[in-house]
Amino acid sequence: MSAALLYPFIILAGGLQALGNSMNAQLRGQLVNPFLAASVSFLPIVLVFATLFLVMPTPLPGLDTLGGMPWYAPLGGLAGAVAVFGGLALVDKVGAGPFNGLTLTANILTSLAMDALGLFGLPGGGFKPLPWLGGLLMAVGVTFIARVTPEKGATEGATGGETGEAGHGLGPRLLYPFIVGAGALQAIGVVWNAQLRGALVNPWLAALVSFLPVLFVFVLVFLLRPKPLPRRADLEGVRWWMPLAGLAGAVAVFAGLLFVDKVGAGAFNGLLITANLLTSVALDHFGWVGMKRVRAGASRLGGAALMVAGIVLISLA
Repeated sequence: MSAALLYPFIILAGGLQALGNSMNAQLRGQLVNPFLAASVSFLPIVLVFATLFLVMPTPLPGLDTLGGMPWYAPLGGLAGAVAVFGGLALVDKVGAGPFNGLTLTANILTSLAMDALGLFGLPGGGFKPLPWLGGLLMAVGVTFIARVTPEKGATEGATGGETGEAGHGLGPRLLYPFIVGAGALQAIGVVWNAQLRGALVNPWLAALVSFLPVLFVFVLVFLLRPKPLPRRADLEGVRWWMPLAGLAGAVAVFAGLLFVDKVGAGAFNGLLITANLLTSVALDHFGWVGMKRVRAGASRLGGAALMVAGIVLISLA
């Protein structure tokens, strides 16, 4: 199969990744307890991949591949789950555009550093100016996107005018360091997942092993800290699509397991990130899946254009 035929699926995966973050934010709002919400988000993922592995249990890994697996490879899901949990807790506070813009920029810069330094078993490629120029453009672009947040951002009322919104207590910009860290861990998790897939051979088994520790951790934390709990009115507000947020985001993770080696890391990440970014700006602009409406004005659209230009430079390198 031609690699280009996989591009529509990769673009869809990027869009679903952004959508999943916003869906998770709504799930967290209804279930109140963030650890309960995270458990509910990841449970369908584990069930789906467990079912697929039981239906398609071959090929299975041998002792030679298992013996060569790094100790950290099964933790790739946990590393990536930090970004998922960040989206679940913070997207409604900073907006889908700034959140995904920050995580994507941190993700790509961390990826460039791992490639340059040869971290986690990657072949060290040394410093290449073109990708880092692209990363700089992304960083500049995300500053324009992040200038307008739901706290003070422009929303379109019935007359089309701009009105300020109430704040959220802790200023959104104080949350940015955590979001950047989550994006960096997301990039590390992708590398660890690729090594896990190589060791376990079967992609369904690899996905199951990657997500199972995530579910275990969130369930354990919820059992230790079960309050606050949702009330009946909160549960009645849960829409049918909210528990599917984790599955929406998992499409991108599984696409990476399957397609990175077929289309190349540059093309894969370029398509995925572009689709994620543009979907995020659209989610804020139109207020889809319950997001607060933040108009995609010149600042956001210009920032998105700079980020896309940066992604193109990185993909072409």
